[in-house]
Amino acid sequence: MPEATGKQWYLIQCKPRQDMRALEHLERQGYQCLLPIHEVERLQKGKLQLLSEPLFPGYLFIHLDKVEDNWMPIRSTRGVNQIVKFGGRPAPVPSSVIDELSNREMKAAPALVAGDRVRINDPSLQQVEAIFLEKNGDERVLLLLKLLQREVVVDIPIGKIANV
Repeated sequence: MPEATGKQWYLIQCKPRQDMRALEHLERQGYQCLLPIHEVERLQKGKLQLLSEPLFPGYLFIHLDKVEDNWMPIRSTRGVNQIVKFGGRPAPVPSSVIDELSNREMKAAPALVAGDRVRINDPSLQQVEAIFLEKNGDERVLLLLKLLQREVVVDIPIGKIANV
């Protein structure tokens, strides 16, 4: 009896830091793929920057038919490591998971959350650790310092701090 056809979603493991390359090359070959992206706020070079990153680094989803699609080119596609298998067979991902990922609104995760430990990079307070309290506008932050056995709140430029 022939195996039933029908497309299902499968998981592909990408080579390190080559998710976008794998996505581009698979789509060029005509495969339907999904690489869920979310925005993350990061503190880089003294500024808060909003970056787009894969939700599952190193993995992407591909929509394939077991019978009608040619699976052979996938292994040799640039950026692709392998199709994820369980028990030696490609394991389908439930379509409900893909629907949830496709319809989900991804909100940016903040780089700094109240209570995070940060290091102050300022000549007057060289390498002192503090606790982040909150943003004070776009360019400044409020920090809690322990100086001379007292807790003091200071307002400094965001460019003067780094994550611990």
